[in-house]
Amino acid sequence: MNVSVDIREYLKQCASEVETALQASLPREWDIPATLRDAMMYSLEAGGKRIRPALVMTAAEAIRGSSEARAAARPVACAVEYVHTYSLIHDDLPAMDDDDYRRGKLTNHKVFGEAMAILAGDALLTHAFSLIPQSVRQGVPLEAALAIVEDLSLLAGASGMVGGQVADMQGEQGMTTVKELEYIHLHKTSDLVIFSVKSGARIGGATPFQLEQLTLYARNIGLAFQIQDDILDLIGDESKLGKKTNSDVNQQKVTYPYLIGMQESKALVDRLTEEAKSAVSNAGLSNPSLLLQIADYLVQRDH
Repeated sequence: MNVSVDIREYLKQCASEVETALQASLPREWDIPATLRDAMMYSLEAGGKRIRPALVMTAAEAIRGSSEARAAARPVACAVEYVHTYSLIHDDLPAMDDDDYRRGKLTNHKVFGEAMAILAGDALLTHAFSLIPQSVRQGVPLEAALAIVEDLSLLAGASGMVGGQVADMQGEQGMTTVKELEYIHLHKTSDLVIFSVKSGARIGGATPFQLEQLTLYARNIGLAFQIQDDILDLIGDESKLGKKTNSDVNQQKVTYPYLIGMQESKALVDRLTEEAKSAVSNAGLSNPSLLLQIADYLVQRDH
């Protein structure tokens, strides 16, 4: 890939690769209750941008500069999509955000019931960890795979994504500060983006300095991504978003536009994006162009 690649087409290609891998990721021969399998696959195959798995594969290729690294990264790309999907199923539950639609489809609990939706999320999260060792069979060093498992448990767990979701639930308009909101967005969204980029970088054989720079890149694009979501919730097109706008307002959730205003929020997105791109440029990667273009794409999207 070179700098002239159409980033939207590239991401579609990544999504297609991931969706093919996802179809084979839950072995058909496993004795799983049919309703549970259906509920898991219903959300796993519901589409979406597949940004996180794309970042896994792109970071691996950026370090090593070869398409073989992308192929070796696919099991971990599937793992992060499993974790992301479980978090969305649980996030949509009545006890959480109480959403009826996700990506233009009825949410999991609306189709399968609350109990099955919870269990489907549990099963997706657990299976994610069984996918990571498969990368070793693709040539990823065992030490890198172990580090990826540890990263996932930290960045998706109590000190990461789950902690961010708790803080999000406890936040209220009029009480949450900008610093507290940053904590929510950094952990609820950025941490899984950090995992995606770091795991791909580990697969590609990144140096400690490259891991440091790519962690900064991921932190910033993850935060910018979530602020952009806050913005789109107010001014986005429902037909493109696949869900109703103003949901944050209706639930009295704290957002960046609520706290600092729309123009300041847009300016912050731009600043975070430029800092992320600077980190990539400083990292000395074999093929940085796609990571740079993804950073721009995430803040220019309309859904």
